[in-house]
Amino acid sequence: MSMTGPAFKRVAKMSRYGFRGHPIGTVAFYGPTNELASKVVLGISKGPDDEAIVLGRWFSEGADIRTDDFVGTAILDLLRVHTVRSVVMTRGIIGCPHEEGVDYPAGGFCPRCPFWKDRDRWRET
Repeated sequence: MSMTGPAFKRVAKMSRYGFRGHPIGTVAFYGPTNELASKVVLGISKGPDDEAIVLGRWFSEGADIRTDDFVGTAILDLLRVHTVRSVVMTRGIIGCPHEEGVDYPAGGFCPRCPFWKDRDRWRET
């Protein structure tokens, strides 16, 4: 699925500009399968040696979060407030929305998202 909400289309366009300096915003999508995004995470890295700081996690029950203009607008607003110059966004959904070690045991597979078991999430997007 492509970005269908106007705000997410704008974020996607920003990511196509390539590297324009720091700070860098990272937008990543997660879902129970590679078809439905139910979570999006925004992180921002201020400099080349800085770890990304997670500024937001948004969730959706049922509907694809990439269609939620409220969430897309919130992400755009945070990118502006933090004067982000470059945006990196995942091409697709990069894994389960549940957190290893939080929602299920570390080193295991999420019992709620069997789609991702034994899949290379970096090749599936």
